Amino acid sequence: MTEPVTDGEEGAPAGKPTAVSRTTLSHIMTAADTNLLGTVHGGVIMKLVDDAAGAVAGRHSGGPAVTASMDEMAFLEPVRVGDLVHVKAQINWTGRSSMEVGVRVLAERWNESTPATQVGSAYLVFAAVDAEGRPRPVPPVIAETERDRRRYQEAQIRRTHRLARRRAIMELRARHAAEGRADA
Repeated sequence: MTEPVTDGEEGAPAGKPTAVSRTTLSHIMTAADTNLLGTVHGGVIMKLVDDAAGAVAGRHSGGPAVTASMDEMAFLEPVRVGDLVHVKAQINWTGRSSMEVGVRVLAERWNESTPATQVGSAYLVFAAVDAEGRPRPVPPVIAETERDRRRYQEAQIRRTHRLARRRAIMELRARHAAEGRADA
């Protein structure tokens, strides 16, 4: 495994490999988890995704981290009562105080020996915070494999898109406010 390194900045945390914080959360789905159609409610899956991603963000940053955004949540297949759901999460990218966590959701029948099927995926951004809720620095991520390097590069693209979208929305709102429009 790759040894943690510092990024050269005074007081900056040492880097951490992706494997250090990677985690899997497993949960069996019950009737209490269903929606009106009798399949597992998407919100139940989203909470599991947020829980697993939060654990990864806290492990990587070495302390509290809060969900800043969730994007690209895709539900690929329905999840049913009796499915054993596995939520696999890992750090993809880190900034100064923020981290992107990638999550894959797999499901398998609890009583069958068939392989698990991917039923969903998501990308979440977390911000590491101190005891007062202010942003705190996070260790850089050390990509260990070619797949980790690809995930890091893809995460940088998603970050660029998130920032551009936010900037465009803020500019539109400012224009509307300057024009005195009620929808600003």
